[in-house]
Amino acid sequence: MEADRIRDILEQVKDGGMTPDQAITALKLAPYEDLGYARIDHHRGLRQGANEVIFGQNKTPEQIAGIVKAMMARGEENILITRLKDGAAEAMAGQFPFDYYEAPRLAIANPAPRKLVGSVVVVSGGTSDLPVCEEAALTAEALGSKVTRLYDVGVAGLHRLLSNLEPLMTARCVIAVAGMEGALASVVGGLVDCPVIAVPTSVGYGASFNGLSALLSMLNSCASGVSVVNIDNGFGAGFLASRINKMDGVSEE
Repeated sequence: MEADRIRDILEQVKDGGMTPDQAITALKLAPYEDLGYARIDHHRGLRQGANEVIFGQNKTPEQIAGIVKAMMARGEENILITRLKDGAAEAMAGQFPFDYYEAPRLAIANPAPRKLVGSVVVVSGGTSDLPVCEEAALTAEALGSKVTRLYDVGVAGLHRLLSNLEPLMTARCVIAVAGMEGALASVVGGLVDCPVIAVPTSVGYGASFNGLSALLSMLNSCASGVSVVNIDNGFGAGFLASRINKMDGVSEE
């Protein structure tokens, strides 16, 4: 239950449209709902400003649909579902409205328009990193952040990155996604004055060790202001970037 919904309940009590007992009943429903296979944290929107996110990996389509329907019954919108397994989106088709994005295997259930604020830039080393990039970008957008995508601008062709300095220099947060040796994060960190969230990916040849090489490079970045999330964790980067972006009362555009 988000803060604006609780505010609406209080306004209804103030205006006489709802009795105090009815308001108490509505608020009692806030903390969580036990579905047997999942306990849905309906109170997360109030505590953290964002609805609970559904981690789709290893969940059946039936379980995901049950969680989404319970969240929608409480009026929750733009519900993120990450890491859907193959065939899950097709199995849920027609049960509730959602937008599905194949590359990152991510869905946004009960989508609704919302104003996007600030500026998050997602920059990638190569096209092979796109699934992780899109997981980050779509997560940030679902949380209300304006996102600019700069893909395939890795250090092997540094002029591609340097020709896009304007969006980088005006960003409130940059997400740098790269595999191989992961040098992109250090380069970006040396150019911008905002926080940089580095995302190592499992893209690379044998000695990249499924992203471990990029992870260690990013952890040892010589550029200040660079933080690192786990390998392929586009969702974590997008969530954190949106929080950073919306700090200090960034105005809506």
